[in-house]
Amino acid sequence: MVDYHEANSQFQQPNHGDYMQPEEDWDRDLLLDPAWERQQRKTFTAWCNSHLRKAGTQIEVIEEDFRDGLKLMLLLEVISGERLPKPERGKMRVHKINNVNKALDFIASKGVKLVSIGAEEIVDGNVKMTLGMIWTIILRFAIQDISVEETSAKEGLLLWCQRKTAPYKNVNVQNFHISWKDGLAFNALIHRHRPELIDYDKLRKDDPLTNLNNAFEVAEKYLDIPKMLDAEDIVGTLRPDEKAIMTYVSCYYHAFSGAQKAETAANRICKVLAVNQENEHLMEDYEKLASDLLEWIRQTKPWLENREPEKTMQAMQQKLEDFRDYRRVHKPPKVQEKCQLEINFNTLQTKLRLSNRPAFMPSEGKMVSDINNAWQGLEQAEKGYEEWLLNEIRRLERLDHLAEKFRQKATIHEDWTKDKEAMLTQKDYETATLADIKALLKKHEAFESDLAAHQDRVEQIAAIAQELNDLDYYDSPNVNARCQTICDHWDTLGSLTQSRRDALERTEKLQETIDQLYLEYAKRAAPFNNWMEGAMEDLQDMFIVHTTEEIQGLIAAHEQFKETLPDADKEREAILGIHNEMMKIAQSYNIKLSGVNPYTSITSQSINDKWDKVQQFVPARDQALQAEFNKQQSNEHLREQFANKANVVGPWIQTKMQEIGRISIEMHGTLEDQLNQLKQYESSIINYKPNIEKLEQDHQLIQEALIFDNKHTNYTMEHIRVGWEQLLTTIARTINEIENQILTRDAKGISQDQLNEFRSSFNHFDKKRTGLMDADDFRALLISTGYSLGEAEFARIMSIVAPNNTEEVSFQAFIDFMSRETTDTDTAEQVMASFKILAGDKSYITAEELRRELPPDQAEYCIARMAPYRGPDAVPGALDYMSFSTALYGESDL
Repeated sequence: MVDYHEANSQFQQPNHGDYMQPEEDWDRDLLLDPAWERQQRKTFTAWCNSHLRKAGTQIEVIEEDFRDGLKLMLLLEVISGERLPKPERGKMRVHKINNVNKALDFIASKGVKLVSIGAEEIVDGNVKMTLGMIWTIILRFAIQDISVEETSAKEGLLLWCQRKTAPYKNVNVQNFHISWKDGLAFNALIHRHRPELIDYDKLRKDDPLTNLNNAFEVAEKYLDIPKMLDAEDIVGTLRPDEKAIMTYVSCYYHAFSGAQKAETAANRICKVLAVNQENEHLMEDYEKLASDLLEWIRQTKPWLENREPEKTMQAMQQKLEDFRDYRRVHKPPKVQEKCQLEINFNTLQTKLRLSNRPAFMPSEGKMVSDINNAWQGLEQAEKGYEEWLLNEIRRLERLDHLAEKFRQKATIHEDWTKDKEAMLTQKDYETATLADIKALLKKHEAFESDLAAHQDRVEQIAAIAQELNDLDYYDSPNVNARCQTICDHWDTLGSLTQSRRDALERTEKLQETIDQLYLEYAKRAAPFNNWMEGAMEDLQDMFIVHTTEEIQGLIAAHEQFKETLPDADKEREAILGIHNEMMKIAQSYNIKLSGVNPYTSITSQSINDKWDKVQQFVPARDQALQAEFNKQQSNEHLREQFANKANVVGPWIQTKMQEIGRISIEMHGTLEDQLNQLKQYESSIINYKPNIEKLEQDHQLIQEALIFDNKHTNYTMEHIRVGWEQLLTTIARTINEIENQILTRDAKGISQDQLNEFRSSFNHFDKKRTGLMDADDFRALLISTGYSLGEAEFARIMSIVAPNNTEEVSFQAFIDFMSRETTDTDTAEQVMASFKILAGDKSYITAEELRRELPPDQAEYCIARMAPYRGPDAVPGALDYMSFSTALYGESDL
């Protein structure tokens, strides 16, 4: 047989949803608890007898007296007030089963689905099934119809107990078992409705037996509620039976159900106060959100306005990465907060209008317009900061290039000048032969030629150092020191060169023979050697370009250089021919040569070695230029890739912005249909976000590649971001307007036909199709609806629909005005009348009465805001509820 726990969880009420949630604690183990079974027997028996005595009978043993079905059918007739089919009077088992089945069929007809409870179990005296059946009857006929503030059945009964016992100390009703063990909750329920029956202040929490017996005896004697529980059973059980407690408490509810007039009045006041408290919370939330957003802008803007440059490219790259992180991580949540702030502000103003409250005016500096202005300033600072970052990166890139070029040229020059001072200061001519002296003189002339050729390099080094100083290079002191050392050394070499020439010229008269071939070799080898060194330097020179045109220019220049190589090779062969000719003459005339050219240190081997290096550097330069050309082609591809997407996304955003403006005016159908249409439209827009993210990815690739311009599109990522944010904000604002119209419709009771008529009339007179109507068009609209307007009356209406002197009327303002003219809401007079009921028709009310009739938080809310009553019939502690009711609707200050 299926356990009753499963059966009890299946009870349902057709067409109205489950009137009872499955009982979590009605299971096999708990049902077998002897203490709980004893409590249920006593409670259920007393409950059944409280109804059966109306028919002049009662039961003694619950599982025995219902076996024949007769008293069970009688019980159902008494509690339902309906007649059941005529019972069978036979004493056979089949007669008993038929009678029980009639009772079970009647229970099922009341919306209760019985699973696994059959007539046979009841006829057999099954205790578990009998108790389960009686509990089902109690739930259906004693608890189901209890309704408190949109909750029903068990939850409604629990909420009723919580409301009624809230003002009492040491009472905290959270359930139907432990919360009732000390007996104070039972006494509190009686005292709340019949305070003359119980002296609640004399009860002690540590004496539960006395408390329980007192409540049970008073209820039986004065309230006609039979004693269904034993105090000893409750106190002696770790956890009293929940169903027994619920059954007993439901009798209290029905006994006191006549005292609902005051509770209804209290509910009205609670509703009004809840609206006021909710509005205050919304105002506080707006103020906090606005303050937080403005503070974030205030703290972020100085960071974006900081133009303190960094000294290294790595540091500036880190700043750029921090800025990207701000764009990707920190700013998007603030964009959402700003949009949510506007939505909250509009919703709050709508709720204030619907409840006849004055419009909300934020603190100074926290208006939506103030936040928009601050946000605009933030975005301007953001744009300026990004431009500055990119310019600084360009500057540092230029500086790094110049610094590397300075180091290369300085190193080459220092390598060349190394040992030159020692060469110029040696006095080898003092012991040399005449031929050697003449050779030394010619060699010195060649050196002077070489020295003059290096003058350009020294000037280039100085010019680069000066440019680094002008661009504020961070390592300028070291550059200047090195440049000064080179210049000082160069001046020293010039002086030493002149001194050596003077010395050689003094001995020139001693030189009579000149080896023309050596001299010619030296004269031709020196410039050629200088040309090769310059060529090697140029072939290794760094370059930086930003476009394919620039790299193509470098490639063209390199091709021109390669065209000069054949002529250079001829010059090399001619120089080597001079050297070969010297060797031939020496062999012909048996001249013993020293092995070195007396006029130059440039050997044929060095010329060949440098020529080989030039031949090696040329293809390397080809590869470097080609690699850079490929890089620039890749950059151009990135530009085109970004432009292709941006040229689609940008017009798409513009089109959607135009469509939103048109849709908001041309939509038809119910507001819910319009809202669903707009949300679907919003969903389609949000689904487009991956395209924005892909564009962001392309934009990041462009920035990482240091691409600073794009001739293929007029759209920048900043344009796309601003347009996307405006699009999301516009659709969210449009949806919020429809939601506010729904709030207005529901609160004012406006039908869909009325709304359609309002929309049709508004669109007809909205000549500009902007959603905003000027004063003249609005006057025509009012006249078309039947208003007879004078100037004073029209001015009054305009002050309502355009309170900020904007001279423009929105559709929402038009609906608010028409709903105010055609519907009714809670008024100060109605609230005042409700307070008068609670006060017992007095002109004042006391704090004690408020705490007794209202929930604690709302009672304290009223006490804190009500002024003392000053009338002639005032008593100590009297409060003025009339001025308080007026203040709730903005007619005076709280």
